[in-house]
Amino acid sequence: MSFFAELKRRNVFKVAAAYIIVGWLIMQAGDTLAPALHLPDWINSALAFFLILGFPLAIFFAWAFEMTPDGLKKEKDIDRSQSITSVTGQKLNNVIIGVLVLALGYFVIDKFVLDPKRDVEFASSVRSTPAPVSEADNPQKQSIAVLPFVNMSDDGANEYFSDGLSEELLNLLAKIPELKVAARTSSFQFKGQTGDIDTIARKLKVANILEGSVRKSGNQVRITAQLIKADDGYHLWSETYDRTLENIFQVQDEIAVAVVDALKITLLGEAPVTTEVNPDAYALFLQGRYYFTQNSDGPSSRKAVDAYKKALEIDPDYAAAWAGLALATAWRAGFGHIEYEPGVASALAAAEKAVELDPDLALAWVSLSNTQGSYLWQWQASYESAQKAIELDPANSTALSQAAQITRDLGEFEQSLAMYQKAVELDPLNLEAISQLARAYDSVGRHEEAEQQYLNLMNLIPDREGVHSQYAYTLLLMGRFQDALAVAEKEQDAIWRSLLTVFALYSLDRIEESDAELQAFIENHQDFWAYQIAEVYAWRNDADAAFKWLESAFSYRDPGLSNLLSDLTLSNLHHDVRWEPFLAKVGLLEPWQALPDKYKGPRQ
Repeated sequence: MSFFAELKRRNVFKVAAAYIIVGWLIMQAGDTLAPALHLPDWINSALAFFLILGFPLAIFFAWAFEMTPDGLKKEKDIDRSQSITSVTGQKLNNVIIGVLVLALGYFVIDKFVLDPKRDVEFASSVRSTPAPVSEADNPQKQSIAVLPFVNMSDDGANEYFSDGLSEELLNLLAKIPELKVAARTSSFQFKGQTGDIDTIARKLKVANILEGSVRKSGNQVRITAQLIKADDGYHLWSETYDRTLENIFQVQDEIAVAVVDALKITLLGEAPVTTEVNPDAYALFLQGRYYFTQNSDGPSSRKAVDAYKKALEIDPDYAAAWAGLALATAWRAGFGHIEYEPGVASALAAAEKAVELDPDLALAWVSLSNTQGSYLWQWQASYESAQKAIELDPANSTALSQAAQITRDLGEFEQSLAMYQKAVELDPLNLEAISQLARAYDSVGRHEEAEQQYLNLMNLIPDREGVHSQYAYTLLLMGRFQDALAVAEKEQDAIWRSLLTVFALYSLDRIEESDAELQAFIENHQDFWAYQIAEVYAWRNDADAAFKWLESAFSYRDPGLSNLLSDLTLSNLHHDVRWEPFLAKVGLLEPWQALPDKYKGPRQ
């Protein structure tokens, strides 16, 4: 007799079938009774575990033992002529049929009686139970943050490429109106961190995270991307692309389409596509942006300018590279790294070229507004350029911040505050936007709220240069002079630390110490810090010295003069006969005259 026939003779198959059906029925009963008896959730798991564990035991007993009129005996001890397995098999058939009838009956009752009742009860409980979390903690499903892709290249210098690819993907996804995308500056706060995805997503107020890695070797690129549902860590989609630099733009488009598909987004229009440029120029553009955003000091900004120029040598019609060159060049001129007037002229020419090549590029208008305002004092033109940038990209926090800055420079303090609030809402971890929001609160006299923003900044980045000196300014305006000194002493930047120490010591009537610090500051920094020296003398109520240094700042068009209307340290000069003529020289007399009276008096 074959093994299969022996299994059948010993009723092993019938025992297995009966066990499975009975086990299923027991699990359904447990699923119904456990909630009614208020049993813990693990009860059903334990029940399933023991039923699964019992299955091989049932099969073993069906094979090794047989039920006889004299009781259970080992199968090997029974004479085949005396075996009653056929009778037992019939009984098992009856058991299987009976249990199937019970299972079918349970299914009918559950499907048509119990299940609808549960649905009603569930719907009722949902309507009557308040939401356990606020909307702020429960971001919309179609929202995403693009974390900086990890540079897996052997050459660490390729960091610019992985960062740049991440930012380009972010910008591409941000063009999808149906998808909320966390801004670049907030997402990039988590670069190099290995924190919990859910925690990162909650900080960025998104439901999904796109992360990945880039390995670049010469012209070959391997990109791995994965889309993660933040609350449970479930991978919605992942893919690896092995391409050359010439195909990099198609990869970006493919990833964007995959994200849309994975999140089941219904687009009202066509999916956005990347604007293709020369791949070598593109790599240099990414390099320039990387250097300028990493740290805008002298060496970094020079590397940025050099990279942008090399990109433009390859592709003279690359609008984004012209815009980047304009921003970096203007910055270098304003901080004395290059000669001022030729530098600003070059920045203006680059910004105008960017606008000419691509009038629909928001960054081009941002770069133009930046040069027109702080560096050329073409206030109305700067305002109009900033408004154009916002029209083109309303969710662009950089464009919004630029518009808020020029609006504040023109004395529209309340409007500027609202715009900075919106910029921080769009980009909640943008350190510069938070800093400017604090200044906006100061400009309308809401110093306690400014203080909260600075405390937030120091909590995010305790060692950020400039934040302690800015906070010390606010403390001075609040009359908390000892606190201002203590905070100023924690400033990482030596120049700002010295300057705020001068303010605080004078306010504490430690005049000789303040004078000595001020004299040292003037000797070391008078060439490019004339505006800040004027602030000190205005705070001391020495109008003659203050106007002397303002004239010095005017002589080389110090960008700090754009703050004249909003700078509360200058409030003692507001009724001096020299104040309005000086504003007229800078082009800010009309905005000053339009200011409400509450902003024109001494506010110290």
